Amino acid sequence: MAAPSLLNWRRVSSFTGPVPRARHGHRAVAIRELMIIFGGGNEGIADELHVYNTVTNQWFLPAVRGDIPPGCAAHGFVCDGTRILVFGGMVEYGRYSNELYELQASRWLWKKVKPHPPSSGLPPCPRLGHSFSLYGNKCYLFGGLANESEDSNNNVPRYLNDFYELELQHGSGVVGWSIPVTKGIVPSPRESHTAVIYCKRDSGSPKMYIFGGMCGARLDDLWQLDLETMSWSKPETKGTVPLPRSLHTASVIGNKMYIFGGWVPHKGENIETSPHDCEWRCTSSFSYLNLDTAEWTTLVSDSQEDKKNSRPRPRAGHCAVAIGTRLYFWSGRDGYKKALNSQVCCKDLWYLDTEKPPAPSQVQLIKATTNSFHVKWDEVPTVEGYLLQLNTDLPYQAASSDSSASPNMQGVRMDPHRQGSNSIIPNSISDIVNSVKSEHTAMKGTSVKNKPDLKASNDSNASLHSSLSANASNHNSCVVDMLRKNEGPHTSANIGVLSSCLDLRTVIPETSVSSTVSSAQTMVTQQTIKTESSSTNGAVVKDETSLTAFSTKAEVDETCALPATKISRVEAHAATMPFSKETPSNPVAMVKAGERQWCDVGIFKNNTALVSQFYLLPKGKQSISKIGNADAPDYSLLKKQDLVPGTGYRFRVAAINGCGIGPFSKISEFKTCIPGFPGAPSAVRISKNVEGIHLSWEPPTSPSGNILEYSAYLAIRTAQIQDNPSQLVFMRIYCGLKTSCIVTAGQLANAHIDYTSRPAIVFRISAKNEKGYGPATQVRWLQGNNKKAPLN
Repeated sequence: MAAPSLLNWRRVSSFTGPVPRARHGHRAVAIRELMIIFGGGNEGIADELHVYNTVTNQWFLPAVRGDIPPGCAAHGFVCDGTRILVFGGMVEYGRYSNELYELQASRWLWKKVKPHPPSSGLPPCPRLGHSFSLYGNKCYLFGGLANESEDSNNNVPRYLNDFYELELQHGSGVVGWSIPVTKGIVPSPRESHTAVIYCKRDSGSPKMYIFGGMCGARLDDLWQLDLETMSWSKPETKGTVPLPRSLHTASVIGNKMYIFGGWVPHKGENIETSPHDCEWRCTSSFSYLNLDTAEWTTLVSDSQEDKKNSRPRPRAGHCAVAIGTRLYFWSGRDGYKKALNSQVCCKDLWYLDTEKPPAPSQVQLIKATTNSFHVKWDEVPTVEGYLLQLNTDLPYQAASSDSSASPNMQGVRMDPHRQGSNSIIPNSISDIVNSVKSEHTAMKGTSVKNKPDLKASNDSNASLHSSLSANASNHNSCVVDMLRKNEGPHTSANIGVLSSCLDLRTVIPETSVSSTVSSAQTMVTQQTIKTESSSTNGAVVKDETSLTAFSTKAEVDETCALPATKISRVEAHAATMPFSKETPSNPVAMVKAGERQWCDVGIFKNNTALVSQFYLLPKGKQSISKIGNADAPDYSLLKKQDLVPGTGYRFRVAAINGCGIGPFSKISEFKTCIPGFPGAPSAVRISKNVEGIHLSWEPPTSPSGNILEYSAYLAIRTAQIQDNPSQLVFMRIYCGLKTSCIVTAGQLANAHIDYTSRPAIVFRISAKNEKGYGPATQVRWLQGNNKKAPLN
């Protein structure tokens, strides 16, 4: 974590949509990139459900339905996957609730649930200010404040320290309440405390930590409950304990519990017994407890003043949500004017990155041309941009200090919450049809000198065993292309003819890249059906029969098979050769990697880039500007160099957030094309029919002459693949001029289900012109998580 002086708070601005009114006593949870807020009060108790999308910087009000709960404040609010549970809270002044509601956020459907009472004892009484924490399939309720009076206008407070366990049913519904038998001294009664649950990685049992709260005076005690042994204890801590407080927030990121804000004693006195005080005192102090070492660290002390409004002002009753390693804070009250009997509420939204972002996935290629690459990588949650670098074996041109660069690269400052496209790259990277999105990967080509039989068959009864038998002459209409993977980088493809088989050896292990699909106004779990596509680069192909050989795969989130009523469309062109070795992470414009130097392509807001140039530093000079807390070059002082045809380039990418530039990804290598070979077929579609599936595609966008034929291949099962799943064997299922073919049920019965990322059947399609075969587009038809035969 950054030192206190280096905390880089960001206030979110320029958001769109209906912003909730300021309040306190509300609660918030996160579902992926969505922050979901419910309840709270300020001039009445709020009953709306508000959602903030941290990626699009948009507020929206989902159209909820079902048993919509009344507005409440100081309630319990937990999230289990995409369902949210609400328990208790104040529904009007002096009247508290003990009702339980469930929200299925995938449908924005509310349902009132009625858990069974405990086998011995009473169910929880109506209350507010309790803690309600989730671990596994159980929620844990502790403490709160009850009203002893039956008259809601006559409030007789009673602080609670009772403890309940609520067992949940899988997916929806609850089983019932129970009262666990605990050991040790129980924490004193309290309300407006916090409770978090943490389990040490790889060892230990889950533990619940309770901190602070209110019981006539604010508290600063820390309690621990071992959820396996149900034993209470008071851990001995090191460091400076935060001031006694209530109405604060506690959030766990990694092994740290972050405590922010709250209501603290005024000048060290108890406000409740000081009638002459004119206002409550809130704090903006910020600390964390290392839950592994039990050591407190103060990041912002209570005495630190903020004259520049560079961090959230003091507040209590706010909400805090952790999304990735970023903490978001919204609203809350910053005081209570007794003379006016009114709240003073904040309406601001802030976030803080607690650590540098992790390394992104390897760079993936979407399209290669003779002098450019269109590349992408997995999005990293809650980052402000990405630094993309490359190097090559070509000697760099001499860079002079008077060279100019693109003016829009000066003074780079990330605002991830401003809408709009990347200023450096195009908006879109794939063709989307019928809500089908694609991921792109690719292969790098080599040459073949032998010329196997190009005849192919759509015979549904073609036998895998017979196609691989030594007596290949009996099956000369079925050509089996074998793709084998080696581990070492830079290995040349070893292609030869074995019986009627074309043996293509790849050189690099396949890697994965994932894409998250989210929805704003609709369901948060709504998913589109995907296939995955990749292409090969035929830049060095010298023979018309060659099929390219370097490959990598892209992984998508959805796992369902393609319905018969939908068409899957995938568009891609490309070449890629990822490496598996780690790389240095010094984020300056040029860094020596062995004998090579890393050059910046630029800093990109989104996770795609169109690369046609890169930047060179002046000889012996290094001009550095600031991005967050990390050094990065001032591109206005650097010279640009163009990419050249037929050349290999290595890429790596690092994510940037408020803490600086994180580690670089593993290296990928791509090669620019040599003019003359056709591009990869595009817009691949897969749909079911009575015979099996219909596979179709569009001609290459750059045919470089007349297309003479297309070849389509299917990855098939072999004993060799069972021994080594990374070794794919491809059978040619089509060769001809048409841009479509039928893949029969018999052929699909022999299909290999590839589990290197998501379960999928793998196809490859390539085009041939007068110069030979160009890059092959690889498509992965997702099959779901089951191991049933395709089309079931």
